[in-house]
Amino acid sequence: MSHQSKSNPSRALDGVHGVRVVPHSPFALEEITKPGDFDRSTCERSSIEANQRLLMQVWQQRPACLRPVRCCLNGDESLGETVANVLTSLPFIALGIQAPRKNLNCKLYANSLIGVGIASGLYHSSRGKLRKYLRWADYTMIATATVCLSRAIRNENPKLLMAASAFFLPIQPLMVSAVHTGMMEVAFAKRALDDPDLRMVHNVHKMSSLLGGALFIADDVFPRTPFIHAAWHLAAAVGVGTCNKLLE
Repeated sequence: MSHQSKSNPSRALDGVHGVRVVPHSPFALEEITKPGDFDRSTCERSSIEANQRLLMQVWQQRPACLRPVRCCLNGDESLGETVANVLTSLPFIALGIQAPRKNLNCKLYANSLIGVGIASGLYHSSRGKLRKYLRWADYTMIATATVCLSRAIRNENPKLLMAASAFFLPIQPLMVSAVHTGMMEVAFAKRALDDPDLRMVHNVHKMSSLLGGALFIADDVFPRTPFIHAAWHLAAAVGVGTCNKLLE
């Protein structure tokens, strides 16, 4: 090896084909992380990840009324169950036709009941990808009917509440239904206390509501049990029929 190669090692491979040696700059900057900085950043990331996991657990355990509509795309379990669910949707159309129409709010409620029956019948008779959209339409129509009933019973509902209901109606229909159904139940109970003629009707309403709530939960817990959903339709129809007495 020549003296020149010894004095300049970077030129020792100049003659080798395809090899190029880039000299190391004495001014190259290297970031050196201190042990304390590393430990601090690791703890911060771990804390953020733990908070994210906690938030996800809380979000997954939220009540059903705050969850999006879950759609079953496989249809009803049998043809007989489909026929039963479609037939038990028809009473809502009949109740809508018979509902009082003495003012605009009552007319809107009556028409919304007809919409509930139509949406329910279309959903239960549907199959394929269209089914998930009809399931959404079914829940949204039910929520719309509860809002219209609340407005027909109490015309003085707060404007902010009605605006919030209109906003959440297409995205959280179950939550809107729960709020306005609760308001209707309070108004029904107060009217029954003041009007003795409504007490019997209110008792029937309470029994049908309790039965309907139990069937609704059972339908969610035991989705493969036949005809639970049809029974819920009938219990809900009885409850809706008693609500019509409030508008007479």
